[in-house]
Amino acid sequence: MPSAEVDLETDAPVDHAAFEFVRAAGGVEEYRHRNGLTVLLAPEAAVPVVAFQVTYRVGSRNEGAGLTGATHLLEHLMFKGSERFNRDLGTSVFQVLQSLGGQINATTWYDRTNYYALLPSEHLEKAVEIEADRMRGARVRDEDLASERTVVLNELDRGENEPLRKLLHATYATAFHAHPYGHPVIGWRSDVETVTAEGLRHFYDTYYWPQNATATVAGQFDRAEALDLLDRHFGPLAAGPEAAPDAPEPLVHRPFDAAVTREPEQRGERRVVVRQAGELGAVLLAYKAPAGLDDTADALDVLVQVLAAGKSGRLYRALTDAGLSTSASAYFPRLRDPGLFIAYATLAPDVAHDAAEAALQAALQAVADDGVTDAELARARRQVVADEAFGRDGPYAVVSQINEAVAVGDWTLFADYRDRIEAVSAADVQAAAASVLDNDRLTVAWYVPDEA
Repeated sequence: MPSAEVDLETDAPVDHAAFEFVRAAGGVEEYRHRNGLTVLLAPEAAVPVVAFQVTYRVGSRNEGAGLTGATHLLEHLMFKGSERFNRDLGTSVFQVLQSLGGQINATTWYDRTNYYALLPSEHLEKAVEIEADRMRGARVRDEDLASERTVVLNELDRGENEPLRKLLHATYATAFHAHPYGHPVIGWRSDVETVTAEGLRHFYDTYYWPQNATATVAGQFDRAEALDLLDRHFGPLAAGPEAAPDAPEPLVHRPFDAAVTREPEQRGERRVVVRQAGELGAVLLAYKAPAGLDDTADALDVLVQVLAAGKSGRLYRALTDAGLSTSASAYFPRLRDPGLFIAYATLAPDVAHDAAEAALQAALQAVADDGVTDAELARARRQVVADEAFGRDGPYAVVSQINEAVAVGDWTLFADYRDRIEAVSAADVQAAAASVLDNDRLTVAWYVPDEA
């Protein structure tokens, strides 16, 4: 499906009977199918490949007690195929797409699940056909669940042996008492061990519908032909369970995008200690932070670079140069709902946790009290913009970046991100730090190596 060079600034949107054109920004066009499926087109004629991705707006955020980890486990089962595409017939997703030179995978996160394929442009339709087929025709069976449960439990055990991941799980569980961000994306072990195929089928029947999905095409393709084949394969599907009279009873009865349980306001510092075999201790500070689309979020992205951009970052200079840590960093995952702003340090040998904690907190507070220099701001903005540009290198990178913007709640975050970051001022960074660094909204986590 070769395409001519397309300039979305000047070229008219495609007029298609099944789709409504919604908007265009940053080299991406948005269309809406009459069954509710959102379609994003990001043409790039210079590359001979195409990436196709379906993002479902469901992640561990949508899981309740007894079903933690369901999103991730269901992602695994989706590769067991459908009635048309499965290993028994020699037509599994991997068999079909890899035979065409495609690369295939999927990921699960707090706010989304995505399935993607990168393949030669002339085979785009096969990827679309498979994703449309398994959107409503997936086989979710007990016999497949047994093997995938073992795979996921092994994955869970590996994570439990990683100090930082273990510490993050404990931190989120302590920081969030009500919101589902409090449980790991991979789920609690007992839920993974006991969830049934019937439970996963309910989850699938609740969330895997066109009106809860965004299909993204990036790379070399013809826009009109792409809309044709998307309509051909996804068009016959009902928008959602309420539009499908024979649909199974959904798991929950509320709109896909409805708010989940709100986290009560935190009123006081919380602490958690993880003791486990290991060599070096660690300290982590996690402050309640705004949602990913909040006006403060861009300044917090810049703040992360000010604090953690290698040896010139403030945390390295305050802790590692001072002999308190072997590494120090900061992290702000932009999520759909309010999340956490995190700073952490891996302790140097014989350094006490409270000493590193005090140094870490002082380095953060200095930004809130005194702000950042013009040089720090310029370097941090350059680094954020450079990282974002590297993340757009090729069709797969483009759909990956769009995927995260869709998860946060607005794909145009992908289109506008560079301008938003370049508009962040030193005053914005200081104000963002001051607003987040509230000790009554802080969770302190220590990783203490257990010599026994």
